[in-house]
Amino acid sequence: MRKTLALPEIQTGPVLIKGTPCPEMAPRKACYTGAMMDEVQFRKLAEAALDALLKHLIAREEENEAGFEVEAQNGVLNVGFEDPPGKFVITPNAPVQQIWISALSTSFKLNWDAKAQDFVLPRTGEKLVPLVDRLIGEYR
Repeated sequence: MRKTLALPEIQTGPVLIKGTPCPEMAPRKACYTGAMMDEVQFRKLAEAALDALLKHLIAREEENEAGFEVEAQNGVLNVGFEDPPGKFVITPNAPVQQIWISALSTSFKLNWDAKAQDFVLPRTGEKLVPLVDRLIGEYR
């Protein structure tokens, strides 16, 4: 459960991450606890993670008999399969600060883990790239 320690009048300022002491409030600064980050920071992290995943998948796609094609469009990655026909969709979800993967008739929701410096599936601890590799292997 996240608690807001102090918020000034609808003004923005630096976001302090959990464990950081909250300094005396000054005008135009906000103080938060918990793992929430601002939307700009989330978008930068998600974009970097999806770019790294795209490069990884393109390298795998070029392997003999990879069995899939990857396509990036408007910040969304689509991994398409011909045999059997199917598709994975990997997309950032800024309002909840997660990367969502729709694959194998399931929705996988990854959170940013500052310690791992990656998006991680909470229930298994898997990072984004190894998780997608596993899901591709399970599909084929």
